[in-house]
Amino acid sequence: MTQPAPTRAAGATIPAGSASGLADSGRRVFAIEAQALAAVAERIDGDFTRACQRILAASGRVVCTGMGKSGHIARKIAATLASTGTPAFYVHPGEAGHGDLGMITDADVVLALSYSGESDEVLMLLPVLKRQGNAVIAMTGRPQSTLARESDVHLDVSVPAEACPLDLAPTSSTTASLAMGDALAVALLEARGFTADDFARSHPAGALGRRLLLHITDIMHAGDEVPRIHADASVSEALVEMSRKRLGMTAVVDGDDRLIGLYTDGDLRRTLDDRGVDLRSTRIEEVMTRSPKTIGADALAVEAAQLMETHKISGLLVVDTERRVVGALNIHDLLRARVV
Repeated sequence: MTQPAPTRAAGATIPAGSASGLADSGRRVFAIEAQALAAVAERIDGDFTRACQRILAASGRVVCTGMGKSGHIARKIAATLASTGTPAFYVHPGEAGHGDLGMITDADVVLALSYSGESDEVLMLLPVLKRQGNAVIAMTGRPQSTLARESDVHLDVSVPAEACPLDLAPTSSTTASLAMGDALAVALLEARGFTADDFARSHPAGALGRRLLLHITDIMHAGDEVPRIHADASVSEALVEMSRKRLGMTAVVDGDDRLIGLYTDGDLRRTLDDRGVDLRSTRIEEVMTRSPKTIGADALAVEAAQLMETHKISGLLVVDTERRVVGALNIHDLLRARVV
């Protein structure tokens, strides 16, 4: 009867030599791929410039394609281009030959990836693309390959060696192709004058979109929700207003609703420490904070967060250009909006 193979006991550790070997392997990969990237970086030349110019001149999109691992890299490049101001999408070359070529218009530029430059599925598309008038930018590791020769622009991403010790699994080569795609995206981003606000508009659901698109007016309390009292009100009346509006503060305004001071929970604690203060008879202007920090309604919510953090405060009044109080917000409003 065959005995089952022994299993490693729970909690057993890998021998020290093996653990060291694993770490050495990992470091070796980084070293090889860093060398590959350095080699490719030296080839950012006229071909790279021409590739960017072709894309900038096109009225259509960038269609990225590639098979296998190159296909995965092409898909990521398309996503990076699209999110940085260059409309792009991925087409599987195998599916393109069965109808998806209809997604590519004559205004588009095709970015074709194949490290060998001889992928049948990609080469099959070239006659159709040429007949349609598409500019083709190839990214290969073999400048003499069919794809490189038949393309309008060739980007050489050849690497000295793969990080795989068998020299089989695409490792350094895919890293180099990915970096070249990033280089294209960034160069095009800068050429287009693409801004952080533009980036946020294509990422509205993420944290970055919230940070860059959310304005004070989107989250502030306005109208009757804003706590405010006049300078001749008592501290006791200020406490009633603060309790009613539940923002931990109240604005102190003049007859034209212009801000002259602020009274907060912190000010209340300091007032109570002074045993000589009568809450009912002491006027709020005697104990309020003069010239408090404020923010404009058109500012970004993230600016309010930065202001609060810098000055160690938990609330802000929102004023217009004439210092009239138009809103209020506190740290809880920023937390609910997921700005902080």
